Amino acid sequence: MNSYGWNKEICEPEFVRQETKKIELGEKGSGFRPRGAIQDFNTLRRECLATGRLFEDPEFLADDSSLYFSRRPDRYIEWKRPMEIADNPQLFVEGFSRFDIQQGELGDCWLLAAVANLTMHSNLFFQVVPEDQSFEENYAGIFHFRFWQYGRWVDVVIDDRLPTCRGELVYLHSAESNEFWSALLEKAYAKLHGSYEALKGGTTCEAMEDFTGGVTEMYQMDQTPPNLFNILLKAFERNSLLGCSIEPDPNIVEAETPQGLIRGHAYSVTRVKHVEIQTPNQIGTIPLLRLRNPWGNEAEWNGPWSDQSPEWRFIPDHEKEELGLTFDIDGEFWMSFHDFTRHFNQLEICNLNPDSLTTDDISAGKKRWEMSVFEGEWVRGVTAGGCRNYLETFWHNPQYRITLEYPDEDDDKCTVIVALMQKNRRAQKRMGADCLTIGFAIYHLEYPERLPKPLDINFFKYNASAGRSPAFINLREVTCRFKLPPGVYCIVPSTFDPNEEGEFLLRIFSENKNNMEENDEEVGVGEVDDRVPDEPEQDRNTEKVREFFKKLAGDDMEVDWMELKDILDFSMRKDTHDKGFSKDICRSMVAMLDVDHSGKLGFEEFKTLWNDIRKWRAVFKLYDRDESGYLSAFELRQALNSAGYRLNNHILNILVHRYGTKDGKINFDDYIMCAVRLKTMIDIFRERDPDQTNTATFTMEEWIEKTLYS
Repeated sequence: MNSYGWNKEICEPEFVRQETKKIELGEKGSGFRPRGAIQDFNTLRRECLATGRLFEDPEFLADDSSLYFSRRPDRYIEWKRPMEIADNPQLFVEGFSRFDIQQGELGDCWLLAAVANLTMHSNLFFQVVPEDQSFEENYAGIFHFRFWQYGRWVDVVIDDRLPTCRGELVYLHSAESNEFWSALLEKAYAKLHGSYEALKGGTTCEAMEDFTGGVTEMYQMDQTPPNLFNILLKAFERNSLLGCSIEPDPNIVEAETPQGLIRGHAYSVTRVKHVEIQTPNQIGTIPLLRLRNPWGNEAEWNGPWSDQSPEWRFIPDHEKEELGLTFDIDGEFWMSFHDFTRHFNQLEICNLNPDSLTTDDISAGKKRWEMSVFEGEWVRGVTAGGCRNYLETFWHNPQYRITLEYPDEDDDKCTVIVALMQKNRRAQKRMGADCLTIGFAIYHLEYPERLPKPLDINFFKYNASAGRSPAFINLREVTCRFKLPPGVYCIVPSTFDPNEEGEFLLRIFSENKNNMEENDEEVGVGEVDDRVPDEPEQDRNTEKVREFFKKLAGDDMEVDWMELKDILDFSMRKDTHDKGFSKDICRSMVAMLDVDHSGKLGFEEFKTLWNDIRKWRAVFKLYDRDESGYLSAFELRQALNSAGYRLNNHILNILVHRYGTKDGKINFDDYIMCAVRLKTMIDIFRERDPDQTNTATFTMEEWIEKTLYS
C-alpha cells in the first residue's frame, strides 16, 4: 500500500516476438470478408465433375509464390498430382495413425507433432479431415480441410497438386508411398497462412488450437508447479493434446543429445500413466510418459525405460499388455517423468473444449472441461483502458464476472484456466499491425451484490488482484492456470498501454461448472443526474429563439430541418464554437418528433426538442470542464448516464466508432446527435414494450420505417 492507502500493482510487459504470417481467406464459414468469390467445396467439385476437369485452385497457385515469400526455391520444384507420384493413390491406407507422418524438408515439426496428437482422436481428426472425399468416388482433384480460427471454423479448399523434386514429395509425407492425407493437410494449412514457408518455425500449441478450438497452456520446466504430473494425468483424462520440446543448439540445427533426443524439435506426448512396477524389494507405481518423434525413425530416447531397456523387466506382463508395449523403430518411446523434466525444456497442453468429447469418450471414463466464452474488443477512448498501471482508465476495460460454486474433486479449491486471445492480428500484418501486448487480472468480489456494474475506479484503488497473467506479452494468446477458492471473481482483460485497439476472445475452462457474464450495466433509462435542473434556467436568448422560430416558420407555424438548423446555429453558436449543427443531426431531430411524417415540426414539438437539447447541453457542460467543445470518449459513458441513459460497453463502442474522432473525442454536435438517436430508439422500443419486458416485436416493414425516420 502506498501513502494514499491505494493498492498499487505494477504490470511489466514481456516482449516476446512471435512471427506473424499473412492470411489469405476466401473460404466458406471463415468469418472473414472474402477477397474474391467464396470457395465452396461441394459446388466446386460438382462443377469439375460436370465439365470433366480436375480442379486448379486460383487462390493458391502451383508456383513458387505458394512455396516461399522471401526467396526462390534452390532447385526445380514440380507440382504433381498424387496419381503422377504413386500407383493407386489413397487418402488413407489402412486407416490413419501417428505413424503416417514423416517430416520433409520444411521446418514444421511443431505442426507435425500436433498432427500426430490429432490422429489419436478420430472425432477430432475427422473434424479437420472431412470424410466426404477420396481418390475414387467423385474424385475431381479437389479436397478440403477445416481449421479453427478465432472462435469459428474455416473450410479451406485446395487442389491436390503437391510440390515434388525428382518425383518425391518435398514436404510432409506418409510412410506409405501412396497415402496422401497428411501431405494434403499440410498444403491446406500452408494456404491458410499464405505459403509453405510461413509454416517454418512455430509452437505446437498454435497448431493444436487450430485443429481443435481448445485452450493451450505452456510450461517451462524450470518453473513447473509441484503437481505437474497430476496436471498431465488430468489432461490425459480429458483427451488433451500434449507436446514438448528441447531448446535448440544455437550452432547446430536439430542437434542430437547423447541420450538420443533432438534439440529444437517438437515431440508429442501420447500417453501419461502411473505404471505398476515390481522389484525384488518393493511393489508400487512409477510415473511414465510415452513420447513420439514425428520423424518416425530410429531417433529415440536411449535412457531408462527406452526400447529394450532393462527397466522393463520389472513391469508385470499384464501391465505391458495394457500399455500396448512395442519396441519398433518408429520414433515412439517411454521415459520416466523425472527424466522428462530433466531433459525437456518446454511442455504444451491443449485442453479440448467440451464439445470435442464424444459419448464413447465419456463412457470410457474421459472427463470434460466446463467452458465459458466471450468475444470483446478494446476501443480507443472507451474500453481500451490499458493495464493496472493506468488506474484512471483501467476500470474502463471490458469486465467479466465469473462464479465458481464447487471445488475440484478431492480439493477445496477450483481449477480455472483463463485464456485471452487477440484476434485477426496476422491478417493485419500487411497493414503494419503486430500483436498487441496483452494480459489480464482477476479480482475476488467478496460482496458482489454491493458493488457497481461495472466496477469503478474506487474498487481498483483499494483492492489487490487475486491472480493475473504471468506477464503482459505480445503473443496471439496469453494463458494461465489458477487454483481459486469458490466465490465470485471479476476478470479484466487489457492491453498494456491504453488506447490500443483490437478484438479478443476470452475463454474460461474449469473442472466444475462456472457461471460467467459480462460485468456491465443493463441497457435502459435511469435517473437524470441531480446536477441537471429539471427546468433549465431561462437565458436571454430564449425569447429571441421564440421570435426567430415564428419568423422562420411562417403562417403554418412549422419548421423543416433547414429552418431548424438556422434556429440552433443561432442559439447555440457558443456551444458549437460557431461551427453550427450538421444537416444530418437536424434531419434526425425533425424525424424524432415528426409524428405525422410531414418533415416539419410545429412549435409544441419544437419546444419539447428544445427542452431536451437544453438538458443535454447542461450535461455536456458538466464534463466539458475546460470548455474545449469536446468530451473524451472515456467521459461519454458518464455524460450519457447523467442524461438518464444506461448503456453497456457494446453500445458505447458502437457510438464512439460512429460519432468519435480519430483521437477518441466527441464534439458537441456529435454528442447531441448521439443523444437524439438514443432517445429516438428507446422511445420507439418503449412504445412496443408497454409492460417493460425488454422485448418488443416489429415486422420488417415497421422496423425499416422506424429506422429510416430515426
